[in-house]
Amino acid sequence: MTGFLDAPDRAAVPFWQAVTGYGLSDWRADGTFATLLPPAGDAFLRVQVVGDGPARAHLDLHVDDLPAAAYRATAVGAKVVEIAEGLTVLRSPAGLLFCLVEWAGESVRPGGRHSLVDQVCLDLPEAVHDREVEFWGALTGWERGFSDLPEFSYLVRPDGMPLRLLLQRTGGETAGMHLDVACDDVDAEVARHVGLGARVVRRVPGDWTTLVDPAGREYCVTGRPPFRA
Repeated sequence: MTGFLDAPDRAAVPFWQAVTGYGLSDWRADGTFATLLPPAGDAFLRVQVVGDGPARAHLDLHVDDLPAAAYRATAVGAKVVEIAEGLTVLRSPAGLLFCLVEWAGESVRPGGRHSLVDQVCLDLPEAVHDREVEFWGALTGWERGFSDLPEFSYLVRPDGMPLRLLLQRTGGETAGMHLDVACDDVDAEVARHVGLGARVVRRVPGDWTTLVDPAGREYCVTGRPPFRA
């Protein structure tokens, strides 16, 4: 699974390099996307310049049989948006954009001493929550786990998978996705991000802080240990 940071320009790319400590590959596809390169383990974050806003996140699921995976995805409720060589773009029942891409053998999860991007949170309004949870469980085949907080559940990722899926029941009417950074000290990590150019939106003491990156994209710094399952 790969997390994509989509934005109308490259303004926030240096910020995410600094946050993660990762290098940056050459820009590809006419300068529209690049990979954040961890010092060890397989890459799992990419940045992409898209033609529209606002800045947002999406997922790529890496599969070993693209046509079969696309068929299974549509069978459980996805709708195909575009088919290209080595890539199928789809939307979930709630309209969340994701891609199926050909797996290249990635299997080693990068580590992190004090902080690590390790989760994608699906923000699901009440009206679509149950259907969307069912969809992502069926799509991935991952078992559902439950949090101490009633608005959160998650899908248990396999060994070596760099990103976990958190499922959040929210207010509002529109589903979305955002990245979560796990860390061993939320206050220190938030201060580091602010120093790099982020802005704090809200704090939940002892649990997480929501920030906005330089492109205006929300994400969270959480007190989840970086190596938790």
